[in-house]
This record gives sequence, C-alpha cells and structure tokens, in this order.
Amino acid sequence: MEIVRILAVDDHEMTTLGYKYILEGEQFDNFEVRVDNATSYEMGKEKIEFSSRSLKYDIILLDIQLFPTHAKENKSGEDLGILARQLVPESKVVFMSSFSDNLRINSIFKSVDPDGYMVKSEIDEKSLRAMVETVITKPPYYTAGAFAAIRRRMTNDVVVDDLDKKILYYLSIGTRTKDIAPLISSATTTVESRKRQLKALFGIESGNDISLIEEARKKGFI
Repeated sequence: MEIVRILAVDDHEMTTLGYKYILEGEQFDNFEVRVDNATSYEMGKEKIEFSSRSLKYDIILLDIQLFPTHAKENKSGEDLGILARQLVPESKVVFMSSFSDNLRINSIFKSVDPDGYMVKSEIDEKSLRAMVETVITKPPYYTAGAFAAIRRRMTNDVVVDDLDKKILYYLSIGTRTKDIAPLISSATTTVESRKRQLKALFGIESGNDISLIEEARKKGFI
C-alpha cells in the first residue's frame, strides 16, 4: 500500500505526537500515513534538507511560532515554509496555528502560498483526516476559522514584510530604536517610519513601543 509521508513541526512535542498518533491510527482507503516529528526550526530545517536529497515528504505541517522568547533569532514556521518551497516544491505545506488574524494569514499566503491552514482550536480527528485526504488529492484545505480569515484577507492586501518583522523582533528583546537601524542596514528615520506604519496597521496609532510589541505578539509576528 502507498505510504504518505508527513513531517509535523511544532515546538510542543505533545502536539506533534498527537498528530502522529491520530494520523497513523486512521484507516485511509488507498494509503497509510507515517509521521516524522520535529520540535524546533533547526530540527525541521534538517529534516527538510535531508528529504530534498532522498525520499521527499508528501505533506509538511508547520506551526508558526517555533522559537522561545529568549531565542537569538526569530526563525519561524513561515521561514520553514519558504525553505520547503525552495527545496521540496513537490511537498504540500499546511500551517497548523493558533493564529487566525487576517494580517498574519495574509503574510503567510504572500510568502509561502500554503496548501492548507488549520486553526488549532478547530483541529480534531475528523478534520485531520479530511486535511490529509484533501491536500493529497485536491488542495487547499482550510478550517472554518482559517477560511473566514482568508475571506477577510481579500479586502486587505497590506503585508508586514521581513524588515517590519526584524524591527518588531529587536524591539521585543529591548533594543533601542537608534540601535536597531545599523542591525537592519537602515536609517533611524526608516525605523521610526516603519514603527508608525505598524502602529497604524495594528490600530494603535497612539500607543507606545510596548503596546506595539504586545499587539504584534497577539497577531503572531513575534
């Protein structure tokens, strides 16, 4: 029988083990499922790179946040999705995230164009099975919350780009605005302008940097 190979990447090991237990226990009509797990960006990157040289994964499941707050760099599931598109374009990429904010999903769709998006609060055995069957045969697959956010996304084409994410990250670890500029090869005025744009985008025009960081965390950007 055909084997569908899945890589599940989430910084909570119990989550990936749950996906493995459910999917490997399901009785699919024409195939069996085998799930590999990774609990960090580095582990996921290593497995994707290895698969690009050997037997490729059919589906790659990615959480968005894969780094602790004290991490030295803010590599995320989005970065892994971009890497997967480059190294294993045949693999289907599905995000499994607690974030259903349309701005965050907009960023994911612009950078990765995934084959599915599942809001974690909506994941159960039935939806996991449906996701695999749909993504393998005729993607995409979305849970209800993800689909609603995608519909909202269609009316807003604003994207938080890589430079914005770097600014948010450095602010989150306490870097002063004037010290961020050389770290991202930009002028201080550019950093200030980007901060104002982000505050307007997040609806906190009168907020300070702490408010900006809190809102960015809520939306899954840091």
